[in-house]
Amino acid sequence: MVETKSILEMAQGAIMEQVNQEVGKIVDNILDPNTDAKKKRQLSLTVDFAPSADRSTVVITATAKSKLLPNNSVQTTLYVGADTSTGEIQAVEMVPQVPGQQSFEGTIQEEPKILKIAGGM
Repeated sequence: MVETKSILEMAQGAIMEQVNQEVGKIVDNILDPNTDAKKKRQLSLTVDFAPSADRSTVVITATAKSKLLPNNSVQTTLYVGADTSTGEIQAVEMVPQVPGQQSFEGTIQEEPKILKIAGGM
């Protein structure tokens, strides 16, 4: 008796290889702490069957695609204002402590980042 195989094993296993590669991408995306842990990811396998005119052969084309989650958004807060004497606009990123101050964990607060702004008032 002839052993039958899954459609995934056709094309010398290339269809299964594509599926496995996309599963790897999905698992990496699930393990990425910058993505939402609870949202679903998706794997789609499209298999197209194109028969010849006499129906004696069928060309199969398979494509595996994964639908991943984007990174979580990141937020920061800026203090904004203008130097009234020069008209220069300034935006400085808010930091949790006074610059140079030591936290309970022993880290020193860095100077805040200043946003470069083109133009003025």
